[in-house]
Amino acid sequence: MAAAATFFEHQQVARRNTRVMVLLFVFAVLGVILAVDAVLAGVWIFGIADSGVVEPGRRAGVLTMIRSVPPQLYLWGAVITAALILIVSTVNVIKLADGGEAVARMAGARRVSPETRDPLERRFVNIVEEMAIASGVRVPAAYIMDGENGINAFAAGWDVSGAVVAVTRGTLQTLTRDELQGVIGHEFSHILNGDMRLNIRMIGVLAGVLFIGAIGGFIMRSIAESRGKKDGASAGIFAAGLALFIVGYVGLFFARVIKAAVSRQREFLADASAVQFTRNPDGIAGALDRIRASTALISNRRAEDMSHMFFGQGIKVWLGGLFDTHPPLEERISRVHPGFQPSAYREKRQAAAPQPAGGDFSFGRTAGFAGSAETASSEGRRVADIGSDWGRSAGESARLVGTVNPGKVDYAAMLLASLPVLLREELRNVEGARAALIALLLAPKEDVMQQQLDAVRAAGAQALAERAKTLAPLTRRLGPAFHLPVVDLALPAAKAATVEAKQELLKALEAAIQADRRVSLHEFVVLMLVREQLAPKGKPGAAGSMKIVQLRSQAMAALHLVAHAGSRTDTTGAREEELRTALQMGAKEMGLDETDIAVPAGFTLESAASALEALKALAPLQKAILIKGLFAAVTADGTIRVAEAELMRLVGAVLDCPLPPLLESVDPATLAE
Repeated sequence: MAAAATFFEHQQVARRNTRVMVLLFVFAVLGVILAVDAVLAGVWIFGIADSGVVEPGRRAGVLTMIRSVPPQLYLWGAVITAALILIVSTVNVIKLADGGEAVARMAGARRVSPETRDPLERRFVNIVEEMAIASGVRVPAAYIMDGENGINAFAAGWDVSGAVVAVTRGTLQTLTRDELQGVIGHEFSHILNGDMRLNIRMIGVLAGVLFIGAIGGFIMRSIAESRGKKDGASAGIFAAGLALFIVGYVGLFFARVIKAAVSRQREFLADASAVQFTRNPDGIAGALDRIRASTALISNRRAEDMSHMFFGQGIKVWLGGLFDTHPPLEERISRVHPGFQPSAYREKRQAAAPQPAGGDFSFGRTAGFAGSAETASSEGRRVADIGSDWGRSAGESARLVGTVNPGKVDYAAMLLASLPVLLREELRNVEGARAALIALLLAPKEDVMQQQLDAVRAAGAQALAERAKTLAPLTRRLGPAFHLPVVDLALPAAKAATVEAKQELLKALEAAIQADRRVSLHEFVVLMLVREQLAPKGKPGAAGSMKIVQLRSQAMAALHLVAHAGSRTDTTGAREEELRTALQMGAKEMGLDETDIAVPAGFTLESAASALEALKALAPLQKAILIKGLFAAVTADGTIRVAEAELMRLVGAVLDCPLPPLLESVDPATLAE
């Protein structure tokens, strides 16, 4: 049996689908141009017939009349139509520069506050957080379409770090927790498989194809609603609007063909991934069954534009078998759960409460878990302190990027439940989240911590320093495995801060980690991740196309970064040999010269940051080679410590290569202190 496609292969397929969409878009533009030219020719011929050019009593042949149309009319019709489509498409793509947030606004969705106490909203946010931590994805912002009573959802964003997940109010009110988890798992598949960028581009690009029809519809409505005298001119304008509206249906035809061609197979894949994530085919099959029992569609006026993004069919279309953006529900259910019995499932479901009675403030199936460092087993401490036998090749390690399995989801739920309640609450509001990020990097020694807090105050963040000081006793108990989840839980609230507050936080973080004049790799990568999330660089939606050989110096800088973390022998000579071996193994996996492993000229932590930023421009399969090389370096001795595993996860986060928890078999409580 062939191995499942990797995260990077899915990203490559998404790039190929983008090229397919562009090709189909060209055909759509040509189709609309031909339709417009046909309308213009008809108007010209109609004008000749009424102008008296043709003698009374004689009928000109059809070909003669068609030949009478000036070629310039066709030419200018084509030029103006093409220009109009391209301008509208470009404008709409620019409007969607904010990615997921822009799409959510288009759908009329409301962002759910991380502090929400509404039981249904809390359950939704909890599931999103569990899935994000289990997959290594930054926690997406959660949105609700309050005016939609049907069952539907979508994920949107330019990349895995800036995604949003939105559900309808009907989804929250109707589905059980397992069913909702299946839906969210489906949407996370779209996040991980690179579908979102294509979906957003499709909205923008197809807007131009549909624009001419929209103009026609507007003209017709304006004339029909006009209370003025209906004369010949009005009738002529109405006829022109009708002609444009008909042309618009040509564009609509092509738009729906493009959506159907690009979307259907991705829905099967996302359904299968949801089962893989949750280990519960009843969840996704039950959600699809609830859609089958419902007749409500998306009522938002932009439903047509977004129809390819939804979890289920969002609009009613003619010739559904040809134009539906989603496969038939029966086929989707049979694929994810061949033995699904709707009647038996509905009876069992009816016996269970479909929604939380007093709130879902716990996590997953492990809601009762409440570990602590004091209850950790000695075996758990051994694994956390000494390191574990990794047992994976560099290639197998790289294949972990973008994967989620039930063990990871259960582990994420346990990890979330292990967080101190006060810290968990603080991470849900803007000021608490900013302070927690500072507290996470405070040193355990009191004198060093005081230096850091004084540096934060000197940077002009006195209130932030005081709040971080109160959280320090909670964060200092957390081991490395908790750091990335805490950062991820803090980011949604931190991103909601003002621009000035974000800048203050970044200055405070820099002051804290530089206060003792020693910046650890862990501190550096955490700072870089937070900086990249709060003040992103680069063009949104840009897909990488570079090769490692083109970014050789940057790849070597990243290799040196992780290799130094992996070499830990006390004896200087032995450490140098271990470091050299790690660098050689990493360079070999990347296809670079193994003998040229010298530190890149001018290598500093800041230059390493620039190198990681540049490496985000690698093509998907080239990025897979990079990650493979980094794993080869950090696991050169065949083992991986918790600190090393979490450093790799942080580096992966910066590179938009989400790595799930690597040591899920260890009780989260054993990873504290």
